[in-house]
Amino acid sequence: MSFIVGYKITEDPRFISYICDHKDKISEVYFSWRSMKNGRNDQLKSEDLNPLWAEKMQEEDLKKLSSEGISLNLLLNGNCYGAESQSRSFFTELGNTIDYLTGCYSITSVTSSSLLIAKFIKENFPSLSLRASVNIGVGTPEAADYLKEYFDGFYLKREFNRNFDAIKKMRSYCDDAGKKLYMLANSGCFSDCPARTYHDNLVSHEKEISAMDNAYNFEGLCHEYLTDKKNFLTLIKDSNYVRPEDIHLYDGLFDGIKLATRQNPFPVRIMHAYLTGRYYGSVTELTEPDHTASLKGKILDNSAFPDDFGKTVASCSKNCSECNYCENVLNKVLTERNPDILTVESQD
Repeated sequence: MSFIVGYKITEDPRFISYICDHKDKISEVYFSWRSMKNGRNDQLKSEDLNPLWAEKMQEEDLKKLSSEGISLNLLLNGNCYGAESQSRSFFTELGNTIDYLTGCYSITSVTSSSLLIAKFIKENFPSLSLRASVNIGVGTPEAADYLKEYFDGFYLKREFNRNFDAIKKMRSYCDDAGKKLYMLANSGCFSDCPARTYHDNLVSHEKEISAMDNAYNFEGLCHEYLTDKKNFLTLIKDSNYVRPEDIHLYDGLFDGIKLATRQNPFPVRIMHAYLTGRYYGSVTELTEPDHTASLKGKILDNSAFPDDFGKTVASCSKNCSECNYCENVLNKVLTERNPDILTVESQD
């Protein structure tokens, strides 16, 4: 099982060291670059670090990863590039940036949500492999076929993480078409969230928005929905994360398993959980976004999930009106936090 993890700028020296020490299982690191829009908030801002120091730290870290033979994947997966989306100046800047990055680091691929960015890179940097971002939502062979001239691989639509039949159809298509297939394993987004496109657009324009006198602050529909504890079932039934204990069920189905680690304050925790196939704590602590705070002091005890959980939810008929499996799981795993359970820091 090959894992792909997200880079974040952090003062914790264990982060880069852990990746390098486990490069037999972590084959690639994906990263965003400076002010270029990507699918998550600006990592330099989120750490509240000196920008110049942060830029220097990122360059040193990327050089270290490259020297260790770890492949790098550049994220260009913003949901909206605004008026620049088709401009000549934008693609000139993009080309200059990629020239610089490929000259300095071991960049082998790009993940994008823009068809024009994919086209530009294919025409000008043919050695780089192109992947369709999970934000595009490719879940069927038909959807992948529409994009086959743009991308060399696809991140599976989140909603199909727990659908073995759909995964096998995509695996078969990719094998026949000479394409790669990847999965994002620890997304905390709810399946079929109607606010996802809207929220992704806000993220893309975060810098412009932060400069305005704003009347509202949108944190996410999922967080609002979980203010009512009656909706906690969504964290079991309508989510798409794959637990570390169940990741082995996907052996042979994907060319790489992506882990979201750029926003979580404890990225080593996530990597360690998936590489070892176990985690003691709340399953929400492994996902991005992390919904632990919404549980109002309780946790979804990952060690209490039934052994058949992963296989059951990925093979079921999705006819929830005739089944109470997920309700039973919630009743079993929703509990008070046990102070004897290992802390996040000790597991790192």
